[in-house]
Amino acid sequence: MCILKISFQLFILLSIVFTSQSCKDNTPFPDVLIIGGGTSGVSAGIASARMGVQTMIIEESEWLGGMLTSAGVSAVDGNYRLPGGFWGELKDSLINYYGSAEALKTGWVSNVLFEPSAGNKILQQIVAKEKDLKIHFKSRLKSIIKEKEKWIVTIETPEKTIMLYPRIVIDATELGDVAFQCGVKYDVGMESREVTKEEIAPETANDVIQDLTYVAILKDYGKDVTIPIPEDYDPGWFACPCDNPSCSNPDPKNVLWSKEQMMLYGKLPNNKYMINWPIEGNDYYVNLIGKSEKEREEALEKAKKHTLRFVYFIQKELGMNTLGLADDEFPTSDKMPLIPYHRESLRIHGLVRFTLNHIVDPHTQAEKLYRTSIAVGDYPVDHHHGRYPEKETLPHLYFHSIPSYGLPLGVMIPQDVKGLIVAEKSISVSNIVNGTTRLQPVVLQIGQAAGVLAALSVKSGTDIDKVPVRDVQQVLLSQGGYLLPYLDVEKEHPLFLPLQRIGTTGILQGIGKNEGWSNETWFRADDPVLWSELGGMKEIYPYIEISDLATPVVLNDMLELIITIGDKEKLSYDRDILSIAKEIFTRFDLPGYEPNKQLTRAEAAVLIDSLLNPFEKDVDIKGYYIM
Repeated sequence: MCILKISFQLFILLSIVFTSQSCKDNTPFPDVLIIGGGTSGVSAGIASARMGVQTMIIEESEWLGGMLTSAGVSAVDGNYRLPGGFWGELKDSLINYYGSAEALKTGWVSNVLFEPSAGNKILQQIVAKEKDLKIHFKSRLKSIIKEKEKWIVTIETPEKTIMLYPRIVIDATELGDVAFQCGVKYDVGMESREVTKEEIAPETANDVIQDLTYVAILKDYGKDVTIPIPEDYDPGWFACPCDNPSCSNPDPKNVLWSKEQMMLYGKLPNNKYMINWPIEGNDYYVNLIGKSEKEREEALEKAKKHTLRFVYFIQKELGMNTLGLADDEFPTSDKMPLIPYHRESLRIHGLVRFTLNHIVDPHTQAEKLYRTSIAVGDYPVDHHHGRYPEKETLPHLYFHSIPSYGLPLGVMIPQDVKGLIVAEKSISVSNIVNGTTRLQPVVLQIGQAAGVLAALSVKSGTDIDKVPVRDVQQVLLSQGGYLLPYLDVEKEHPLFLPLQRIGTTGILQGIGKNEGWSNETWFRADDPVLWSELGGMKEIYPYIEISDLATPVVLNDMLELIITIGDKEKLSYDRDILSIAKEIFTRFDLPGYEPNKQLTRAEAAVLIDSLLNPFEKDVDIKGYYIM
């Protein structure tokens, strides 16, 4: 139960006062309340509101977007070929804003770079169109309790204090503050290898989290704009961020780029530069999880000064004195971002824990979490520990290659607190996996799925953990989302939905691989389908016989199997199967309808999906079929 830090008598008095005030001012009592208007919070709010549910976001700053905007990390990492759901919508909006996709390719770290202020402007325009979404800016959570299965949430806004009674609360804070206050069980730092069974995990658990970064956005003023020498400036602290005269002993693990390449790393449109440099740059180690507001303020002031020292190093030691903090980006007196970039939070104990093994080999795990996927990612496992004093004792997890993956629904649902969904970077993944799920496109999708889950719970009057997995997935697909990261066809292609649905049943399974820097998964749509690949059908239809021989499947034999299953399942069709199959081939523009045609995997998927619809078979939160 969440803790209320006031006496019972005062609580009763405040309830009367705030209830009267809320009724008088027509303050909405949202069905879904989202704490935090960051990357996941804004996408959650939009998704929930678009489903016709009264939704409210509480945001401490005057901006939306969190790490994408307020923290200045406006170089998107990964998912360039997987533009799922709201991430795809945001990407399209950025393309429209700047005129073309090529206009976003200004730096080498990303294919999607933009000015933070532009990102905030776009998000503000999008949310303004949502009639069922209300946002309180410059507002904060004062208290949250649960009484008789109902939330009572007190919010401080610039105008007044309000009390809200939402049915569902979504924690979209940067550090899992709502989950922390509500007593959700969680982990901080690295689990041991024994706990997660991940080969690259440390043998012993620790409480080390990733470095955070106070980003700086610089622009070229065309004149000397060197800042005064910062307090406690020591150029030796930044000796080897790039090849320069100060660098005499570079770390052999790091690439020694030229100073020009270092700056082009995060070059933004309109001649600006994002300074988020991990190699002896402005990363900063501090663990703020569960700390008081005062402790956080003091620590973050030190992190901000660290970044200003690095800016001075760039200006003074590297000779780039025409580059200074942009005066047209952030609404702050010091021209710095509104918040730091937090790479890691607490990680809740969810209904499932998603580990590296689920990514590397999803189909052979005891839990079939891929069947419950609600988001996709393709970025490597990337951990920043360069400023941790004992970094040599930690696993070196710098761009550790993995296949692309689907993220399961259960990571957002706490084990022990009802009516709460946890998003952002506080989801139930291992510390190692956080190194890939923390990236912006994944977090946008996490937020969207959280909003959909919350809205379905409200509309059906069902507890969060009782909302059918397939219902959430079906809505996400209808919103242009990916469930699995197949690259065979784009999401506008007619085959996209059948491949997504059949992939999540496990009847036909994709293959993940690494191609250079690219982490991929392919359905292998054009390959011949073999009987030995269809063994997954027996888990859904246990009464059928499937050959385990690696022999091709021909159309007639597939239709005979479908007829057998249809009879057992008491499926009815408006005409004979052969006629329907011929129409399916025509509708999906599949070539060469012949009785003895050897089927491709895509053709088999379309026939099974269209004639049997196995996707409607419910699975539980761990991916087991509910029979």
